[in-house]
Amino acid sequence: MSHIDSPSQKSFQVAIVGGGVCGLACAAALQRFGVSVDVFEAAAAFTEVGAGIGMGPNAVRVLKEFGVLDEVLKKINPGELSPKGFRYYSGLADHELVYEMCASYSVSPEDASITLHRAAFLDALVRVVDPRATHFNKRCVGLAAAPANPRRVTVRFADGSTHEADVVLGADGIRSSVRDFVVGGVGRRAAFSNTVAYRGLIPRAALTAAGFKTDVAVSPACFVGPDKHIVVVPLKKGELINVAAFAARYDVPIGSQTVPERTWVEQVARDELSSEYDGWGPDVAALIRCMPDTLSRWAVHVVHPPLDTYAAGRVALLGDAAHGMLPHLGAGAGQGLEDAYVLARLLSHPDATLDNVEAVLKVYSDVRRPRAQSVWDASYRAGSAYHFRGAHGPSKEGLSEDMRDMWKPVWHYDLDSDVESALLALRESGAFPTTAGQ
Repeated sequence: MSHIDSPSQKSFQVAIVGGGVCGLACAAALQRFGVSVDVFEAAAAFTEVGAGIGMGPNAVRVLKEFGVLDEVLKKINPGELSPKGFRYYSGLADHELVYEMCASYSVSPEDASITLHRAAFLDALVRVVDPRATHFNKRCVGLAAAPANPRRVTVRFADGSTHEADVVLGADGIRSSVRDFVVGGVGRRAAFSNTVAYRGLIPRAALTAAGFKTDVAVSPACFVGPDKHIVVVPLKKGELINVAAFAARYDVPIGSQTVPERTWVEQVARDELSSEYDGWGPDVAALIRCMPDTLSRWAVHVVHPPLDTYAAGRVALLGDAAHGMLPHLGAGAGQGLEDAYVLARLLSHPDATLDNVEAVLKVYSDVRRPRAQSVWDASYRAGSAYHFRGAHGPSKEGLSEDMRDMWKPVWHYDLDSDVESALLALRESGAFPTTAGQ
């Protein structure tokens, strides 16, 4: 990936709405590259809802480029930055091993990935963002052209305050308010995916005591079966196990069912999860017995149908706000980091100015939409395969065929090609001079 060693101080000011992983990573990159930025977070402090977060090799490369990888590695055992491959087991009967990534895909040192608790990841990012640029209890409720200068953007907050900026980046997640501005108020595009996820953390010692036999101390595992699957990922040197149990419907289209926002995340009794997985194999039963008596059930929402653009004027979206996807390839956070990388490279480019920033954001959208949508589609196909609805059927051979090389296009993407395509488009349009600096 291309390095930017000489930050260029920009005359324009950027506001990032949303202080989650994607927003903070983007802020860290922009600050490093000499762009003035403020981050507005709705909560009283930087927090991430959820448990574990995975960063594939493509995301790890971005973190390194942003200069934050070392801080992230301080939060985990450095040895955990290593190539990893899921093992897929039947969730039924005797838990036959049906697919092993490392056996069918030549994993190299360049495939190093990390998994850690979201709170730890966020804490690492906080350490590299200027605290003077962070603002809490600022829930965005709308955007509009600034009264005194319509070329600037006013961000309105729930507490009645406002902030003006030259550029606004919406990293405010699947419930994005900034997205309303970009799509012109025509539908929020956050659609229920017909999938729910039950999440919890289990001490590995408790799993062992319960008779759980599958080895999950080092490598992550996935139990697959009809319309359901369970992802089991070790954290904290294998001492803690992050569990996400998914159940999906395929008899209705995505977005046809509405879930009230107040119930997107609910606390439910463990018995509900037991009922969902009734009849599955002994390790699944043992795992569920070890889950907390009360656990969280998430109604997984995605951006659907795809947005026609990620940018409108001087406002752009990134991360889940732009392309929230099913988590079945663990690729959503990585796509947000890729967005942040392209935005940071373009906005910090020596030829990016207040006069051409709208063209910069439009080209960002043009190059990122095909890539992010391809990963969105692949994540959907992955879930279908896990749920025995893949193109090649539910046999061991069919599952292997459906899952073969699923990760290559996600992990091994030339992100700098997006940047170069964007720069070429900017020069051809006249927004950037043809003799632009690199």
